[in-house]
Amino acid sequence: MTSTLQPAGTVETEKRPGRWLALSVLVLAVLLVAVDATVLGLATPYISEDLRPTGTQLLWIGDVYSFVIAGLLVSMGSLGDRIGRKRILLVGATAFGAISVLNAYATTPELMIAARALLGVAGATLMPATLALIRNIFHDPRERSLAVGIWGATASAGTAVGPIAGGFLLEHFWWGSVFLINLPVMAVLVLVGVRTLPESRNPAPGPWDLTSVLLSLVGMIAVVYAVKETATHGFALPSLAVGLLGAAALYGFVHRQLTMPIPLLDMRLFRSRGFSGAVLADLLTVLGMSGLVFFLSQYLQLVQGRHPFEAGLAELPAAVGAVAAGLVAGRAARRFSVRAVVSGGLAAVGLALAVLTTLDRSTGYPLLGAALLVVGIGAGFSFTVTADVILSSVPKDQAGAASAVSETAYELGAALGIALLGSIVTGVYRDFTGPTGTPEAAHESLGAAVEASKTMPTAPAQHMLEAARTSFVDGLQLASAAGAAVLLATALAAWFLLKQQKLENEV
Repeated sequence: MTSTLQPAGTVETEKRPGRWLALSVLVLAVLLVAVDATVLGLATPYISEDLRPTGTQLLWIGDVYSFVIAGLLVSMGSLGDRIGRKRILLVGATAFGAISVLNAYATTPELMIAARALLGVAGATLMPATLALIRNIFHDPRERSLAVGIWGATASAGTAVGPIAGGFLLEHFWWGSVFLINLPVMAVLVLVGVRTLPESRNPAPGPWDLTSVLLSLVGMIAVVYAVKETATHGFALPSLAVGLLGAAALYGFVHRQLTMPIPLLDMRLFRSRGFSGAVLADLLTVLGMSGLVFFLSQYLQLVQGRHPFEAGLAELPAAVGAVAAGLVAGRAARRFSVRAVVSGGLAAVGLALAVLTTLDRSTGYPLLGAALLVVGIGAGFSFTVTADVILSSVPKDQAGAASAVSETAYELGAALGIALLGSIVTGVYRDFTGPTGTPEAAHESLGAAVEASKTMPTAPAQHMLEAARTSFVDGLQLASAAGAAVLLATALAAWFLLKQQKLENEV
């Protein structure tokens, strides 16, 4: 049995010596990104207390990284195909570590937003390069499936390591310390990667078209910004204009790719229903889950009163489930079918999110932990198999650009999810009715309300916090319901889009 997208004769069966050691270096890059993404959510209450961002600034701190990385992933993946994936990975990892220091020592909300944006530039070089190198190192399809599973499992493990390590650091040091844990990982990655990673690139890549790069960047950032502003403040002429500018830029990007002899991104990839279905599934899945992920740490700490380390441990079941599922996802997809595994995984996540609509301030941990475990298992099956489908759908010379499309869908989904579902939580929260004397700043975010309560008399402060926490949970319930609807609809769509899609076996 071979891929429906590649003839059997194109599959290379030689096995590169040292490939598993090389994989161990690649997963360090994944760990770097995953840890950084999770510790931000854990540190959000402390950032709110120290930097005092507005609610809008807090959302920007959470999603500007995704905005920038979504705009640059395709360009950076294509650049890696041209100048060398090993080179761009090592340069990007070095920059990621250096910019993490800037994040750690940010002194204003504006500086923190700028630091997160710069980190997005560096992060855009990492994920496409890791998947592209896996595609070029592992030619045997079953080995590649396992490698992709390990890659995904490491990302999931990072989501567990991040909150636990971050929680420990937050209880003993200032909030900036959670970003400094990137430095030792980056150092090991670069020092070992220089010696173990093979270089690979497209032998006939064509020019790196700067016009395409700018169109992609402007288009993605403008569209996501317009969605965010509309979700937060409603329809307005400025956000509509920015959205139209973004749409025009993306149209120009696609048109330019179709007319260039050697495009930055080969748009013909999307003619494959399997490739397009996998990308769409990734985008909508992350969109549906991201609101929960972004606000869960705040719920655990600011609503249920858990310490940061305890909150990190509470999120562990999702990572455990994703790791376990990721390691067996390829085997399951070959035994049953790609669409059964992906659709089943997405439906499981959707049902778990539906259960979370019953959350209240006193919900016991067994229900929350079980729901998170199911979310992790479902996501682990889905993300691992869709990544494998995307990698096996393209020639290895285009692996960087194709991997970047996958990662762009992930980051765009995260940005849109935080913008849309996050705005649902924020919108519901802002309407809470506090006692007389409630500061206006308390309506910006729950973290701001907790901080404001410290300067109020005890009885009004307690009354205000009761109202604020109840309103926050109401918003979280509504966002979970919206996420459940998105995931269940995506499961249905994946069932049809991935029909007859198969993973490769050995030749």
